[in-house]
Order: sequence, then structure tokens, then C-alpha cells
Amino acid sequence: MRRLVVAVLALAMGCLLLVGGCTARQDDDVTSPATDLLAAASSGDVEGVRAALEAGADIERRDEQGRTALLLAATHDHVEVAEVLVERGASADALDDRHDTPWLVTGVTGSVAMLEALLPAGPDLTIRNRYGGVSVIPASERGHVDYVRRVVETGIDVDHVNDLGWTALLEAVILGDGGPRHQEIVRILLDAGADPSIPDRDGVTALDHARDRGQTEVAAILGG
Repeated sequence: MRRLVVAVLALAMGCLLLVGGCTARQDDDVTSPATDLLAAASSGDVEGVRAALEAGADIERRDEQGRTALLLAATHDHVEVAEVLVERGASADALDDRHDTPWLVTGVTGSVAMLEALLPAGPDLTIRNRYGGVSVIPASERGHVDYVRRVVETGIDVDHVNDLGWTALLEAVILGDGGPRHQEIVRILLDAGADPSIPDRDGVTALDHARDRGQTEVAAILGG
């Protein structure tokens, strides 16, 4: 009986060791140069990004949401990481599951430094976000003055109309607060050639919206 108990215990220990070994191998398989690259880009670990690329990571590898390392870097405004990735050939136009690209994200964050980091990648300025807009539109709405001032110099279409029927100028008025930032954005857009006569789907112009919202300073800038 004692020999049987010893044999059973020995068998159990062998099974535990086997399972432990299998578990360790599975854990090792969880990490790879590609997953390391995505994690490093998301956290802003420049050396980790370089190491993952040197280890053979696919620079266009996606996470579960379809985001590349460059899109993660742009989202978190890790400019130095973005510069490394762009230098290695990462695409600024890679769309994720939300129809964002590294370039489109800059219109949301308003990061001029990231904009500059992505320009050498030759981003497609016509790619639309999930609302049908180009990057100058969310930037105008959010009051990113410095970004709007810089992005209008890239040749982006300042009169692009999104799926809501709004241009950057319309969005700056409709979703803006009429304060100093949005006043300056309206000036920048007009100086860049934005057409204030373009109405929304109901035939209402930016000037009409400014008047309706009591944005007297914006209305004056628009000529009203």
C-alpha cells in the first residue's frame, strides 16, 4: 500500500512538472517582437521599439483593435517613437477598426510635434475619419489653434465637407464656444481660403450659425 501511495505521489509530481513546463512555454509564446513593438510604442519606450524592430518585428503589425505601432504612438503623442517608426518606413495611413490613421489622430490630439513627425511619411491628407472628415475638421472643433495654423499649410482641403455636411469653418462655429481660440481658428481658416458661403445641409452658413449662437465676435470675423 505504501508503495502505491509513493507511486501515485510521484506520478502527481510528474504531472505538475509537465503542466508547469507547458505553462512556461505558453507564457514564452505570449511575447514576440511584434507584441513587444506594440507595447513599446504605446508606452513611449523608444529603445524598446528599436529593439523590437531589430528583432524582426513587423512594423505594420496590428493589435486587437487594428492599431499599428505608429497609430499607438500618435494616439499617446510619443513623438520620438513616431520619428523612429517613420524613419523605418511605417505608414501614416494605416486604418484601424475605428477608421483612424496616425495622421487623422493628430487632428484630435492637436499635436503639432506629431504632425511634423508624420509629414516625412507622406500621409494621405484626403483619408476620412469615421465621420467623413479630414484632420482639420476635428482640430477646428476642438480649438487646436496651433495645429490648425500648421495643417492649413500642408495643402489639406479646408473646404472639405464631412458626412454631417460640415466644413472645418462650420464645425468651428457649430461645436465651438465662440471664445478666443475659435475666433482665431475662424481667422486662420479664412486666411487659408476657406469659403464662408458654404452652408450646411439645411442651407445655414457659418455666419448664420454664429449669429444664432450669440457668437458676436465670430460673426464679426465672418463679416456679419
